[in-house]
Amino acid sequence: MTVYLVGAGPGDPGLITVRGAELLQSADIVVYDRLAGTALLDLADDGAELMYVGKESGQPSLSQTEINLFLVRAGLTGKNVVRLKGGDPFVFARGGEEVRALQDAGVPFEIVPGITSAIAAPAYAGIPVTMRYTSTSFTVVTGHEDPEKGFTSVNWEAIVHTGGTIVILMGVRRIVSIVEQLLAAGMPADTPAAAVHWGTRANQRTVRSTVAQLPNEPLAAPSVIVVGGVAAVDLSWFEKRPLFGRKIVVTRSRQQTTTMATKLRELGADPIEVPTVKIVDPTDGGKGFRKAIGQVADYHWLVVTSPNGARRVLAELADARALVGVQLAAVGPKTASLLADAHLVADLVPDIYVAESLVAKFPRAPQSGGRVLLAQAEVARKVLLEGLQAKGWSVDVVAAYRTDPVKPHPSAIDELAEADTITFTSGSTVTNFLAAYGGDAMPANIASIGPVTSQVIIDAGFTVNLEATEHTLDGLVAALLAGRFRD
Repeated sequence: MTVYLVGAGPGDPGLITVRGAELLQSADIVVYDRLAGTALLDLADDGAELMYVGKESGQPSLSQTEINLFLVRAGLTGKNVVRLKGGDPFVFARGGEEVRALQDAGVPFEIVPGITSAIAAPAYAGIPVTMRYTSTSFTVVTGHEDPEKGFTSVNWEAIVHTGGTIVILMGVRRIVSIVEQLLAAGMPADTPAAAVHWGTRANQRTVRSTVAQLPNEPLAAPSVIVVGGVAAVDLSWFEKRPLFGRKIVVTRSRQQTTTMATKLRELGADPIEVPTVKIVDPTDGGKGFRKAIGQVADYHWLVVTSPNGARRVLAELADARALVGVQLAAVGPKTASLLADAHLVADLVPDIYVAESLVAKFPRAPQSGGRVLLAQAEVARKVLLEGLQAKGWSVDVVAAYRTDPVKPHPSAIDELAEADTITFTSGSTVTNFLAAYGGDAMPANIASIGPVTSQVIIDAGFTVNLEATEHTLDGLVAALLAGRFRD
């Protein structure tokens, strides 16, 4: 098969190319480094082998020669290998060395370019690397040459005399020496300069200064350093988003976390996706559910309690005409929306999206009696069953799906330690999170989708800081936007 060198972009997972995302989804092995956004790993199949080969100062890591050898060996196995590299594989990323090793070994390879931090980080900080009449060129230069060369090939004097914008990658640790050489080459001391730390990520931080003062600023690696008149331009947008800087844990099934994570990322937050459940077939493999849906015409009402239930109903419903004469009830608007996408309009959606509200709005059974098919999770509260029975209905409960706990990923533990907020969308996400990670891993702020989930949180001994007024994902996001966080 093939080894693909894929540029992951500078950090924002939305900046990966379509080609790169496609290859990640089909990869057997993913080899990734420190600068590649870890959220991209969620694109890989559950069975893909993930191998971290990032280099961190002072920490043990594979040498470049060892990485090259691993890629060759992996490529010779006949599997699809994605080498996920931060930024662009050929911009100060040693992609050329890795490709040469593959080429010499006769291993097929493909290069998938990525967006380099040299352009993206300044853009996310509101700094254009070129501006008409101000800077008509830009030079990208490394601030960290290989020490084994024994000499420098960077001609700082020539770079200064070229003019335009200077973009320096990996220059924080040598910033004093770099500034000394820039000033010695004739650059004015008051030339605007800026450093963008972790550009395009929710923990991005921009320092604006002058070239002479830059070494005195609180810089940290990795940072993209911009020197020139454009560094004084402030077209900030990324760091002004309402949830910027917040690290928010999203707990749902792996298939569902992406939707909410995307919403939070667009608002500036750093979503940490920690799936706590996976949606699987009921214990009987779905046999009872298929039989019930096949006989749905025998019922007066079909009640669907969640989007997962709606998806299962639609998957098993062979012909919408089977619902002629059957009324539909959905606990919430998302469930109703999924049904509506299949041209099935819910006859009843409660004003408050909980089972109790649906029971309150549900009509009483006619004197002659009536039947309700209740499609829900295998393990669920009995509120609907008992409430509808109290109104005279004969209720058949059928398990549409089951939620199973997910084995925690080791990297999630470290990410949880940095989070300030966690979101819960059901009681099962609460219990499964606590079972997997324990109470000590709970962040300072807890946001709940509604009162039922909140009660599970309270029963577990924790305080709910934020609760959605509208018990939907959009309502939960709205609560986060309006919420008062504890730092």
